[in-house]
Amino acid sequence: MSWELVDRLRRRFPQVEPFPRREEAKAPVYMTPGAWMPADRLLEVCRFVAADPEFAMDYLSFVTGVDYPQEQRLDVVYHLFSFRHRHELLLKVRVPRDDPRVPSVTGIWQGADWHEREAYDLLGITFEGHPNLRRIMMTDDWVGHPLRKDYVFEDPEWLRALAEQRQREIEGLGLGERT
Repeated sequence: MSWELVDRLRRRFPQVEPFPRREEAKAPVYMTPGAWMPADRLLEVCRFVAADPEFAMDYLSFVTGVDYPQEQRLDVVYHLFSFRHRHELLLKVRVPRDDPRVPSVTGIWQGADWHEREAYDLLGITFEGHPNLRRIMMTDDWVGHPLRKDYVFEDPEWLRALAEQRQREIEGLGLGERT
């Protein structure tokens, strides 16, 4: 786990912005080497770190998002690992909260498929070019994205109706009746 990876990445892609290192940072401190990059360079950078023998990032362990409503942005986070070199790298892309879009990396790492769907479902991030971008955890009629910090939960109509039906079924049985 070396920050040398980030230095190499920066030499190849001057647009990337390295995370603060432990010795440089006041807060936050990043333990895993990584960098922010523009969304329009994401695919190029990902193809490079997957194919370049010095990086050999052959495993994408997760894709997720982080909501920053006060800054009106979401960060899309990619955690990469090289089995050959036993090193890891974090890549982050900042996207506007009102229209969060990044290209899908499923063409580089197939394992991104369900991770991107989860981030789409729970945070509303659109992964352009994804082969099957649809909800994976919430029902198709679900409104909103539950991991956004301003999300307000409302039971969907079908769930309220089901709860009322179950309550009618157990009335008089002494099981959980509301008084």
